[in-house]
Amino acid sequence: MKSSKMQFDANAAAAHDSGIFGLPFSVHESKLILIPVTWDATTSYGSGTSQGPQAILAASKQVDLYDRDLGNFFEAGIAMLDSPLQLQEWNDIARAEALQVISNENKININESLAIVNQYSEKLNDYVYHETKKWLQQDKLVGLVGGDHSTPFGAIKAFIEKHPHMSILHIDAHADLRHAYEGFEYSHASIMHNVISKTALKKLVQVGIRDFCEEEAKYIQHHSSRICTFFDSDLAEQKMIGKNWSTLCDEIIQPLGQEVYISFDIDGLDPRFCPHTGTPVPGGLDFNEVLYLFKKIVESKRKIIGFDLNEVSLGSMPRDGSFIDPASEWDANVAARLLYKLC
Repeated sequence: MKSSKMQFDANAAAAHDSGIFGLPFSVHESKLILIPVTWDATTSYGSGTSQGPQAILAASKQVDLYDRDLGNFFEAGIAMLDSPLQLQEWNDIARAEALQVISNENKININESLAIVNQYSEKLNDYVYHETKKWLQQDKLVGLVGGDHSTPFGAIKAFIEKHPHMSILHIDAHADLRHAYEGFEYSHASIMHNVISKTALKKLVQVGIRDFCEEEAKYIQHHSSRICTFFDSDLAEQKMIGKNWSTLCDEIIQPLGQEVYISFDIDGLDPRFCPHTGTPVPGGLDFNEVLYLFKKIVESKRKIIGFDLNEVSLGSMPRDGSFIDPASEWDANVAARLLYKLC
């Protein structure tokens, strides 16, 4: 029994100086390491997701820890790393240059700005890759907390190196299969295009997709051996004609391999659960539908080997972590509870 665990009362209120979910564990005591990535340089609509990790950390201390299915699973240890100040500095530089590109309707004299954004995106990917690989080599479980959805590329690369036969379950409103969206090689809208084109991933299973362009639709068709997409409209129609969610979950799980990495954009949920996310889209999954899907994956004897959670934004939250608009805390509240279930 860990010394910190011996002094910890899971039924009490979280201590002010406690870690994620109010837990007392250090990274060395913990089985699961959460990597916060404060990055939203290429966001193309709403911004603020770089503050997602801090918002989730704050909201997580309101989560009750006992789980009806798994009991006190937190006792294995969960710890979130501190986010390096350097990441925020990189994000600020890249974001300023990205805005020059995004706001330039005629796309005149943007090459230098594009080069800077792409350069810092590569630096970010390198950091995330090496940080993920370091903890995987120590036999830790690893989850990433973004940030926009470009952030997990380096983590996914590290996971594929260790688990070459893994599949990705991608929950999102968007297909994220655009090639270098707006000229940004590592755009949040290009994460899965980069995974398919730059790694040896065997299978990508997408769920909840409901906002995509013709380029992405054709990309899915042309890569049907590696991409299986469950469009939100199809899932909704199946439910309307009487097919139950349990059966649909079986169909979603069937193409997945034995080792599953979950890449979760919060906007995959119905936007009532994440109204301040960068690009909300009507439709989407219910919170409990997602939890049931996770449960069915485990019951299928597949192993969830890692995950990322992205695109959580409060819109009006300043960088010191305090909340200006109490109503916007809802996004972080939902995300913290979803993160706990992913753990």
